[in-house]
Amino acid sequence: MVRYAAAALATNPEKTSRARGEYLRTHFKNMREVAAALSGMKLQKAYTYLSDVGDHNRVIPFRRFAGGVGRSGQAKEFKATQGRWPEKSIKFITRLLKNAESNADAKNLDLEELVIKNIGVQQAPKTRRRTYRAHGRINPYQGHPCHVEIILAAPDTEVEKSTDDSASTSLVGLNRRQVARRRIEAARA
Repeated sequence: MVRYAAAALATNPEKTSRARGEYLRTHFKNMREVAAALSGMKLQKAYTYLSDVGDHNRVIPFRRFAGGVGRSGQAKEFKATQGRWPEKSIKFITRLLKNAESNADAKNLDLEELVIKNIGVQQAPKTRRRTYRAHGRINPYQGHPCHVEIILAAPDTEVEKSTDDSASTSLVGLNRRQVARRRIEAARA
């Protein structure tokens, strides 16, 4: 059994499904920005967004790792200026979303209502190679893979606030001692 970094978010395991990928050979920085763009979306909306990014109709906004990233007018949609279309990261994250969706289907969750609750991206150990330079020198040539974990959740059913104006509403804002004192007074009366 593997541990998830966001295991605390999955308070109700019957209503969540998870998927993870380790040592994915795609750049960590690109994957982090894709994950940030998808976090909190509904699953079907995320699929259409990723296909639009693959077709270069929409952009992934780059906010944290934006050094040397070109500007794009499509990033105005997200109140940003810089963005890219990271095809390899999109391919990996689409596979993970499909995996999490099939896990949810096995748990008989409603696929139309699933929301991406959490996407965690961590750096994996660098893959080391070398490149040859002029005058007999050698420089490192490293890859920056990543670990990704996705948690999909069915939205919680909201409970309506009761309209009963009984003693419970008068206890709001009191500390434990004051509540106990009121209970004793009510028992005596």
